[in-house]
Amino acid sequence: MYIADANRYKTMEYKRCGRSGLLLPRMALGLWHNFGSVDSFENAKTMLFKAFDLGITHFDLANNYGPVYGSAEETFGRVISGELRPYRDELIISTKAGYDMWPGPYGNFGSRKYLMASLDQSLNRMKLDYVDIFYHHRPDPDTPLEETMNALSDIVRQGKALYVGISNYNSEQTRAAAKILAENKTPLLIHQPRYNILDRHVEADDLFSVLDEVGAGSICFSPLAQGILTDRYLHGIPSDSRATRNHFLRSDSITAETVARSERLAAIAAGRGQSLAQMALAWVLRNATTVLIGASRPQQIEDNVAALKNLDFSEEELQAIDTAIG
Repeated sequence: MYIADANRYKTMEYKRCGRSGLLLPRMALGLWHNFGSVDSFENAKTMLFKAFDLGITHFDLANNYGPVYGSAEETFGRVISGELRPYRDELIISTKAGYDMWPGPYGNFGSRKYLMASLDQSLNRMKLDYVDIFYHHRPDPDTPLEETMNALSDIVRQGKALYVGISNYNSEQTRAAAKILAENKTPLLIHQPRYNILDRHVEADDLFSVLDEVGAGSICFSPLAQGILTDRYLHGIPSDSRATRNHFLRSDSITAETVARSERLAAIAAGRGQSLAQMALAWVLRNATTVLIGASRPQQIEDNVAALKNLDFSEEELQAIDTAIG
């Protein structure tokens, strides 16, 4: 029987999300990979327990996480309906809809029909009455923004989500979405963009300033650039790595220049007393409310959380990082 670590709140840092009353852990665990039906359930369960024991209260899912689609939510549902059930009120559980989920015209993008149906399915898979955060996963160029945002507001009023968020919206879309939600009195809680040392497109788009303006927080995904910002590929491509089995990181993207860049960054991290991954996570947390980590084994979660021991950067370190990536 699982009993949570009594000291779980003593080491994790928590930060207020935007102008809301909600405190989020500086690190959240994403179930994008390694929690599907093709993965070991026992390992998935152990990782969830390890995360919670370290003070990670926020677990991030989406309707089509797996593989197969929906199976990450089913895995989480098995755990939350079992050993984690006594801790439900200590958890922030989020899910999303916006990408391909089921065949036909009603299983994708941002219509009211899709969002309502998808969340009902997600709640059923996770055996929950509500989620804490429900996101629209990406902008829909063909559905009026008002329809999508009004659906999110109604989902909150129905009690199926406590807060709403958006993901992959640019700054202009974010400002427009936040305005509609504010008018509906269901404020935008959080935005989930892709952001890391190598991918800074949200800085060019001035997204963080817009989030400050509208009072929303941020949770950044892919902070380790699908593993490139770790020591995983410094000595070749391991046979069990993500680059050999996942279309989000192709093996041909691990070039000599990629490795050289990672080596330069790893040297800077060593000077800070951190691994490359820990430095990369700390770097993202300079701007983000929280950072979304993934893992394939419990030790990775523990190693990542250790990044919180050193979140400060000198101007010289920041300049060195910029120089290292060219």
